[in-house]
Amino acid sequence: MKASPFAYFAPDTLQEALDLLGSLDNAKILAGGQSLMAMLNLRYAMPDQLVDINGISDLAGITEQGGRLSIGAMTRQRVLERDSLLFQKAPIFREALLQVGHIQTRNRGTIGGSLCHLDPAAELPALAMLYDATLIARSAKGERALPMAEFPAFYMTPALEPDEILTRIDFDAWPQDSHFAFVEFSRRHGDFAIVAAGCLFSLSPSGTIERAAIVLGGVGAAPMRLTEAENSLIGQVPGRAAFEAAARAAQDIEAMEDSVYSAQYRCHLSEVMTRRALTKAWDRHQERAA
Repeated sequence: MKASPFAYFAPDTLQEALDLLGSLDNAKILAGGQSLMAMLNLRYAMPDQLVDINGISDLAGITEQGGRLSIGAMTRQRVLERDSLLFQKAPIFREALLQVGHIQTRNRGTIGGSLCHLDPAAELPALAMLYDATLIARSAKGERALPMAEFPAFYMTPALEPDEILTRIDFDAWPQDSHFAFVEFSRRHGDFAIVAAGCLFSLSPSGTIERAAIVLGGVGAAPMRLTEAENSLIGQVPGRAAFEAAARAAQDIEAMEDSVYSAQYRCHLSEVMTRRALTKAWDRHQERAA
């Protein structure tokens, strides 16, 4: 099957793109296109207008100011994977991105495209949720900031207005001595995860956990923070007992099911992957210390 007919626009500037979106009906933005092109050809998406923003160079790049990172929405996933600043400030991005499709798709795919596509199992939305990122959207009327927790509106539907473009993603880096891991379970490398888990935690001077963040992907309509598990880790000594207790909180989540995987199976995998992520993060620290 081929895409239904549409008019094609390729603006050179953000303002031109915003003007187009403000005047066109049933328009869709083309960023990396790694998901959208397949949806067009299968006619899951049938826009009347396609606005290609690949020529807007101002929407790409990675900067840092005062410990706060900003990533342009059109930054390619392969750039994120290889960027030295991002690796220094948030190394979990590289670990997660190595599990995103394949090099060929990461060469083209963008962080903004992945966030706006909002596949429940996608790694980049999970990372944005893990870091409590703020997403900046622009329209011809101005700019607004959306917390990642409020960005998913429905299944695979972001809380963007039809005339808005996601322009960048902002988040605070964790201390560089923080522990991290991102793991996922899928049928084959490059497939979307059945369940993915990412974690960050940092220690107090006494060696107990003073801050923790855990996210699950693939279990619900949007990435899910395990607040109960995070809170259970505070004040605990890192190790098997603390990690197993935290992972048990994943058993009680409200998981989705489909024609292949039951909700019960996803709950079980959520516990397993949460424990694996926490254990991997701590084991990596111990290996370096040795």
